[in-house]
Amino acid sequence: MLGTNWDVTDEVNARHELQRAKDLAEARNLALEDAKARIEHNALHDMLTDLPNRRYLDRVLRELCAEAARENAGVGVLHIDLDRFKQINDTLGHGAGDAMLVHAADLLKRNLGPEEFVARIGGDEFVVVCPVGASTARLGELASAIVKQMRAPVPYHGHWCRFGASIGIASQHGLMTDASRLLIDADIALYRAKARGKNGFEFFTETLQRETVRTKQLADDILRGLEEDEFEPYYQPLFDAQSLEIVGVEALARWHHPTEGILAPGSFLPVAEDLNVVSAIDEIILRKSLADYRNWCREALPLHSVSVNVSFRRLLDETLAASLAKLDIPPNVISFELLESIFLDDVDALVGWNIDAIRDLGIGLSIDDFGTGHASILSLVRLRPDRLKIDRRFLDDIVASQSQRRLLRSLVDIGKSLDIRVVAEGVESMEQAHVLGELGCDILQGFALARPMPNHDLVRLLQSRAA
Repeated sequence: MLGTNWDVTDEVNARHELQRAKDLAEARNLALEDAKARIEHNALHDMLTDLPNRRYLDRVLRELCAEAARENAGVGVLHIDLDRFKQINDTLGHGAGDAMLVHAADLLKRNLGPEEFVARIGGDEFVVVCPVGASTARLGELASAIVKQMRAPVPYHGHWCRFGASIGIASQHGLMTDASRLLIDADIALYRAKARGKNGFEFFTETLQRETVRTKQLADDILRGLEEDEFEPYYQPLFDAQSLEIVGVEALARWHHPTEGILAPGSFLPVAEDLNVVSAIDEIILRKSLADYRNWCREALPLHSVSVNVSFRRLLDETLAASLAKLDIPPNVISFELLESIFLDDVDALVGWNIDAIRDLGIGLSIDDFGTGHASILSLVRLRPDRLKIDRRFLDDIVASQSQRRLLRSLVDIGKSLDIRVVAEGVESMEQAHVLGELGCDILQGFALARPMPNHDLVRLLQSRAA
């Protein structure tokens, strides 16, 4: 009996041990499966918002596009970029930025239907996918709702955070549906939405595609043009308002395009700004203008003042003063034209430092388009430019309108009171020139007197007037 009891006990214990081993194995398997699920979830989701990430988006979009091709249906994509998000990060910190991203993610999820999908693809960008059967009307309604709701201020630790959304929309249908192309098209439409002032949405169209191709070609041509030295100065003479003698020139950038001829800045400057090469063009024009000036001096031509345009971005260059010093610029010859919007009261410290350095190098300062910006009289007093160029729009109707003359006279008086020479640009008739002289303008510039011209034509003009 004793031996039998021990055998039973051993069997019971063995069964218990086996069950514990099974339980442990099952627990380990569950833990492994849970860990695997967490790893896979983390691999496919954004850690901050818990939205699907770019990897997950690519998978879903490929599947939906394949389904659309089989069923001859459509897929729509909204590429969403938050406006003014960087300002929130910069002023309130990354904690506030993270809170706004979570808010934006929740807002997007609330607006989606059961079959629609949203992913955060990085930074402050999201993509919404509307699956097979999505209509253009639905895409527009969804985008409109998102834009409207994103404008609402969001509280954060006693502050109100205000931002918005720009959205690019693309859709494809049937056999032509392609996931990569959809994302590219939506991105192109987003770029247009942001260029048109943000807080809105744009649909991708074939016209937009053609414009994008043209812009890409123009960008390539600009970069090639810089390599091939195709940018050069054209000179528009400046005239004394009383004697109409030439007292200087403004150097204006022109592009000698190999197939389209001479192009003015309006045809290439916006793309050059996107490429961040405006400063490079500015420097080329300055260098070539200096070379031409030295030739004028050797030929004893009566021209001793050259103004060149300087972009705001160049004034943010920490190496600007050093690079200008290497050019050995003669004092009181070159003048930099700055847009009025550059010298606001709260001007960047580096811009202020560069402006002081420019003065120390003997380079004059001229304020362009005066009267159209938001500069105060105090900032004018502080900057003390050598010249103010009154915007051409103030010249409208000055021949016939007494009120317009009084307005322009007030601008002239501001300059005179600060001992600043006043330039009127955009003079289109000799009647305007006469009135401007009577109103006290010092210098005139415009097509009525002379158009921008290449150096060889300017030399001929100066020689003919000196004869």
